[in-house]
Amino acid sequence: MLMKSAELIGWAIGGIEREIAQTRERLAALTVQAARLRKRAGIRGFGGTGSATATAGTSGGGQRRRRKMSPEARKKISDMMKKRWAERRKGK
Repeated sequence: MLMKSAELIGWAIGGIEREIAQTRERLAALTVQAARLRKRAGIRGFGGTGSATATAGTSGGGQRRRRKMSPEARKKISDMMKKRWAERRKGK
């Protein structure tokens, strides 16, 4: 009986490992497809490379481009946060 349970566990592990491999293949295919669509749309995006092996499981290697916030927007956010913190301090 013990031999059969160990055998069943081995089969289960094998099935899980196959499922993981298939999922990784699907992810790689979807990553390539997304890169093609981004290139076609002219969008610079996730990872910066078109290969699935370079982007799957890694950070992508490139730096993210950040939006520039205007000084007016920065001041507005700063004022709002100062107001929130003042209200929070009053509440204590």
